[in-house]
Amino acid sequence: MTLKERLEWAGRMTLLVFILASAAFLSAITAMRIAIHGREVKMPNLIGDNVSQADKSLRSKGLYLRVADRIYSDQPINVVIRQMPPAGMLMKETQEAHVVLSLGQRQLQIPQLEGSSLRVARIELLREGLQVGEVSEVTMPEAPADDVLQQIPKRGKTAATPRVDVLVSDGPESAAYVMPRLEGMLEPDAQRRLDQAGIKHTINYVTAPQWPHAAVIDQSPLPGKRLDAATTVELTVAN
Repeated sequence: MTLKERLEWAGRMTLLVFILASAAFLSAITAMRIAIHGREVKMPNLIGDNVSQADKSLRSKGLYLRVADRIYSDQPINVVIRQMPPAGMLMKETQEAHVVLSLGQRQLQIPQLEGSSLRVARIELLREGLQVGEVSEVTMPEAPADDVLQQIPKRGKTAATPRVDVLVSDGPESAAYVMPRLEGMLEPDAQRRLDQAGIKHTINYVTAPQWPHAAVIDQSPLPGKRLDAATTVELTVAN
């Protein structure tokens, strides 16, 4: 074999070795990637499943279930209401999915609130782990203001929600008046008119030479405004 033939043979062998080595390397990389990704699965959606269904679904993918917590909810007992990781996330086989299970609706005993004040009702509900829900008011002449007239649910009933709605007395309807025009009247006449209507009032005296003595030169509220029994009218009188 000539030198040229030997060199050609060596070159062919070197090329063959390179090709075989490259093929082996690529095969190893491909096998490694297949091995890695072959152990990854998508996290299924467990929300709404019973715990046994969720466990079966996870085990079919090589995953395991761990109960992280149990809380009251509107869902039936042992239904999954939260999960971590969320559905669709890639997981490695043998990893755990953490779930929160429902304890069902909490059954609460409602205390007696009717006949007590709204403040007392709030305290009583807090003691029982409850709270006041919607508060409605109605005018009741015979009932003191803030007295609880009705409650929903009633005393002794069980409830799934911690809120109790109440109907509260707004007290007797107070008398209402329309503020008269008192400006320009003399002080005795203005006071007499307010006294006859049962409206409380105060008087401020100011020096105003341009006005007649004892004339009302200003008033609050203004004429035409609505007044109730608790309103105090302020008059300003020329001194």
